[in-house]
Amino acid sequence: MRVLVRTPNWLGDIVMALPVFAALRAHFAGDVLAAGVPRAFAPLLSAVPAVDQVVPLHRAGRRGWRAVAVEADALRRGGFDLAVLLPNSFGAAWAARRAGIPERWGFAAQWRRGLLTRAVPRPGRRTAPLHRVAYYQELVRGLEIDPVTPEPRLAAPPHMIARARSLLDAAGCGQDRPIVGIAPGAAYGYARRWVPGRYGRVADRLCRELGASVVLLGNAHDRDAGHAIESSLTAADRAGPGPGVVNLIGRTDLSQLIGVVASCRAFISSDSGAMHLAAALGVPVTAIFGPTDERVTGPVGLHEVLTQPVWCRPCLFRDCPIDHRCMTRTSDDRVFQAVAGQLATRRLTPPG
Repeated sequence: MRVLVRTPNWLGDIVMALPVFAALRAHFAGDVLAAGVPRAFAPLLSAVPAVDQVVPLHRAGRRGWRAVAVEADALRRGGFDLAVLLPNSFGAAWAARRAGIPERWGFAAQWRRGLLTRAVPRPGRRTAPLHRVAYYQELVRGLEIDPVTPEPRLAAPPHMIARARSLLDAAGCGQDRPIVGIAPGAAYGYARRWVPGRYGRVADRLCRELGASVVLLGNAHDRDAGHAIESSLTAADRAGPGPGVVNLIGRTDLSQLIGVVASCRAFISSDSGAMHLAAALGVPVTAIFGPTDERVTGPVGLHEVLTQPVWCRPCLFRDCPIDHRCMTRTSDDRVFQAVAGQLATRRLTPPG
């Protein structure tokens, strides 16, 4: 059989869905397991051993039914027998049906039950929020498939590490200093972002006190945050030994990003796709949470999740209508101490 998994559309959600591929690989042993993924994230799925084929889905500049038609054409060419649909959208189910895929499995959501040949009821309300990783596992269980692993796991392939190493060497980040990654951006609104000046102070202390190299990471939309961090750095840091803080925001493709993150000894981020990527790669994460719920989208594993006990969180707002206290009350010293502790425990552990 040729089995397709239609992934979610965002980097963090794709990473949190990785255990689904492990379960399906075990269940459909000997069959072809493909991933239908937005083109921008195709390199991530190419690094997943369980995946035999990656089908890039291109929707740039298209919306609505036109986007569905383009996706259906790409899926039709794959000749798939079964599609497991992780997105809950009507469009994902309609594209699979329009592509002529005979079996279409997924959650019964968005008025699409009639488009599915096997519809799993969505998890009901619970006393405690359901983490997104567990949510995707509920679909697997509903399909009577046994989960294999409870945590997303990813290993950067050697060619990604090599490309990242070339980029880091060109930026002056030698292998004699531990690398700490910082992802200051967030795709879903500014409310998720921590204060750029505080990132700058943490980066400054990491370079001065712990001899680290700090690498700023993100896509082109995060460049404003990167420039703000650079502006906040002290003159002494700019004149210090080595590169200190290197701004690679907007300068990496996803393959390079995976390799750079895998080369880090620690990682600092708010709730973002890069945060989940670092956690899956086994890099200790210090995650700063404000408007979003760490019980639902927090990094999975032994990581430092910093929150504030304010009455208004989690609000899930894109922009804060008051004083952004859920983020501003997290001090740079608290973040620095969390990262310093992680570096101390990994001092003898090789990166990656």
